[in-house]
Amino acid sequence: MRHELDHIDEQIIRLLHENARTPLKAIASQVFLSSPAVSARIERLEKAGIITGYNAIINPAELGYHIKAFINLEVKPGQKKDFYPYIKSCDNVIECNCVTGEYAMLIEVMFKSTEELDHFIGELQKFGSTKTQIVFSTSVPHRGIPLSD
Repeated sequence: MRHELDHIDEQIIRLLHENARTPLKAIASQVFLSSPAVSARIERLEKAGIITGYNAIINPAELGYHIKAFINLEVKPGQKKDFYPYIKSCDNVIECNCVTGEYAMLIEVMFKSTEELDHFIGELQKFGSTKTQIVFSTSVPHRGIPLSD
C-alpha cells in the first residue's frame, strides 16, 4: 500500500536519514512545526511502516572487517525452507535477496579474512553452486531512497 507523504514528511525523513539522532527540537525548527507535531508525524510514519527502525552507521574496517563480498547462490525452490533459517542465523550476512536469473540468491557478506569467507562459501555450497565477487572499493555507499521534491 502506497502512503502519500507531504513535503514536511519528506523533510523529516531526510533529516532522520542523515542523522537519526537529530533532536526533535532541531527537526521542528527546520520544518517550521512544534516538537510535539514533529513527534506525532514521526510516530505516524513509524506506524505506517515507512520508518522501520534506526541504525548507527558503522565503519566495518575499524572493527577488522576488511573483506566485503557478494555471493550468488543457486538454491532450488525446495531448499528454501532450510536455507532461510540458516542464512538468517549467519552473523556475517549483511543482506540476502531472492533474485531473478541463473542464481536464486544474492548475499552480501563481511569477513575479517579471505579464509573466513572461503569457509563460509564452503558451507553455502551444501545448498547449491556459488559465484563470488570480492569488493575492492565502493564508489557509492548505501544510501536512502530518493524522495520526490
